[in-house]
Amino acid sequence: MRSPVREIFRKVDLSAICSFAGGYPSAETFPMEEIPGLSARVLEKYGSKALQYGATQGVPELRQALSERYAVPPENIQITTSSQQGIDVLTRILVDPGDVVLTTAPTYLGALQSFRAYRADVRCMETILDDMETCPDDRRVKFIYVIPDFNNPSGETMTLEQRQAVISLAEKLDCIIVEDAPYRELRYSGRSVTSIYDLAPERTVHLGSFSKIFAPGFRLGWMTGPQEVLEQVYVCKQALDLCPPVFDQYLALEYLSSGALDKNLQKTIDLYRRRRDLMLSLLDKYMPEGVSWTRPEGGLFLFLTLPEGMDTVALYDRALAAGVAYVAGSFFYPDGSHRNTMRLNFSFIDINRMEEGVRLLAQLL
Repeated sequence: MRSPVREIFRKVDLSAICSFAGGYPSAETFPMEEIPGLSARVLEKYGSKALQYGATQGVPELRQALSERYAVPPENIQITTSSQQGIDVLTRILVDPGDVVLTTAPTYLGALQSFRAYRADVRCMETILDDMETCPDDRRVKFIYVIPDFNNPSGETMTLEQRQAVISLAEKLDCIIVEDAPYRELRYSGRSVTSIYDLAPERTVHLGSFSKIFAPGFRLGWMTGPQEVLEQVYVCKQALDLCPPVFDQYLALEYLSSGALDKNLQKTIDLYRRRRDLMLSLLDKYMPEGVSWTRPEGGLFLFLTLPEGMDTVALYDRALAAGVAYVAGSFFYPDGSHRNTMRLNFSFIDINRMEEGVRLLAQLL
């Protein structure tokens, strides 16, 4: 299945419309002034080593830096070519056609694409938590996929109790949990909740990403998890890409170890907090009665629910013609339901066009 989000990018000049469609970070967060200096330091310190093939697990220096930052042994860290690759590799090594993957609904579209590419039977975790009698054969459930912090697309965060319920279900089914956490460091309000990995490291693979805290163009992520799973990932990645981009890894290392990442991260959080607050105020101002939306504490998205009977897939062409883009919420449900929902991104759009976009969308609704 083609990504409906990517299809929008193929057909539409995003600069010509008010786009809430993509999951792009703001270019204002990219450390443009830092990158030339970082590049020069990488070449000075590592020379041709930075341009050579590297270790499949990732360069040791970056793994050590991530180990110190997140208090995870370096041997339990695998660098990936984006966290999306982490999702795909885990599905490739763990799932045979017909095996079950449990996930929340709604959930990340890119994950659903990977699961379907390997012909997994994708089922809604909430249904099973509500009624264990509907649980499939334990041997067929290969993993539970969740985005506990600022879910894409809903923006919602799992409570500690919900995370513990996921762990209990995984223990009952004797399967692993894939905790996708690309937005975890982008919290704008509220209190942080303990990660599932920290609660159950023996059965959790945690996926991190530099795309939202550095720049997505470098295509770098990482995973932490049990040794037996990472060994399978190691073998698989040798066949996929041999190693993650070496020069990019050293750039990320210099960016992280110099303190520039944390300095820029605070600026990013301040920027996105203002954008989130503005979008929420505009929705309050313009949206008609009967429309509701989530109020995320972090991340890049919020999720609208329209009155029953409205169809955001059918409405899309009219919205595009009017000059505003979104992503229909049904694409994020394994069964394609909830056609009266939509995802809005607040990080990418020019802040001076946000009010125009919300007003246009409200008029259509």
